[in-house]
Amino acid sequence: MTDADSQLRLLRRLTASAPGDGGHDTVVMLTHPVLAAPAEREAARRMVDGLGPARVIAVDSARAAAAYAAPPGGGPLLVVDLGAQLTEVTLVVDGLVEDARLAEVGVDDIPEAGRVPEAIAGTAADMVSDLWRHDRTGAVRGALRRGVLVTGGGALRLDVTGRLAHLLRARLRLASDPSTSVVRGAGLMLASALRHPGGPLGRG
Repeated sequence: MTDADSQLRLLRRLTASAPGDGGHDTVVMLTHPVLAAPAEREAARRMVDGLGPARVIAVDSARAAAAYAAPPGGGPLLVVDLGAQLTEVTLVVDGLVEDARLAEVGVDDIPEAGRVPEAIAGTAADMVSDLWRHDRTGAVRGALRRGVLVTGGGALRLDVTGRLAHLLRARLRLASDPSTSVVRGAGLMLASALRHPGGPLGRG
């Protein structure tokens, strides 16, 4: 959220053009990193307050990505978000975030192109290892066996994902459109919330 004011202006235009009475019937799904920094959360809060009567449902990006691209069958899931300026690894169990790690470095932050695969894949693998060390339920092991879901623009970098698969010694599941998987998943979650207004998201 590097320019919250311009994003708020865009959201206001979108909510104003949506059907409804002055925004009262407008619902906005807001996604954020699991471990978003306080400044980012404050910027998001200001944006939400600036939308006036529109109802806002907030969900973390890992759950949204899982809603769109998780493999069938249930079970624990590791979501690795390889973003432009951050790398986040999240353990999702039964649709809820169990644990997460975040590093404020992404594929666009490494100036030397040849260092990107090792730096980013190594960072993600280190965070998976840290989750493993703190896991007392075996969920991380199960998630690795199931396959690691990789999202974000970095998932399009075969040099990065290839190195990550080698370091984790696990199968990677690349979202069909990793750059938009969070948005698509948020849309699915929003549709579900509107169909079931009494559910946990619908009450948000």
